[in-house]
Amino acid sequence: MKQANPARYPSGAAPPITSALLVTPQLSPTPATVRSRSALRPANPYAGAVSELNAEDAKIITLARSARARTGAAEGAAVRDETGRTYSATSVDLPSLKLSALKVAVAMAVSSGAEDLEAAAVVTAAETADPADVAAVRDLGPKAPVLVAAPNGDLRTTT
Repeated sequence: MKQANPARYPSGAAPPITSALLVTPQLSPTPATVRSRSALRPANPYAGAVSELNAEDAKIITLARSARARTGAAEGAAVRDETGRTYSATSVDLPSLKLSALKVAVAMAVSSGAEDLEAAAVVTAAETADPADVAAVRDLGPKAPVLVAAPNGDLRTTT
């Protein structure tokens, strides 16, 4: 490495390193690129369902997917309470304790002081939510929709 000129940078100050800090702007995909990628995907029986969701419901599906992917659990779930706070969880499968992801998320909301749920989402390989999980959501949020999404995030059903 080349030594800095001490007369130019007195008292040991380091020269600016411009070549190492070269930042290249990230280009967003063009519409043609996006179309070509989507054309490669197989047909989706649930296509368009997620686009009908509002941003907050799409967010809890994303949180549920993230929790599931992070831990490698069978299910991921997220709920949103009446103040907009979200709680994400995964299924628990221990020898002495087995809980679904949705029940854990509801329990987290309750233990944090939530009084109502606005929405719930579960990401699972199953086609529908377990009735016991829906009952847990209804205990806290009688009108809260339960969104069931596939592991890739595509909406399957809403209960």
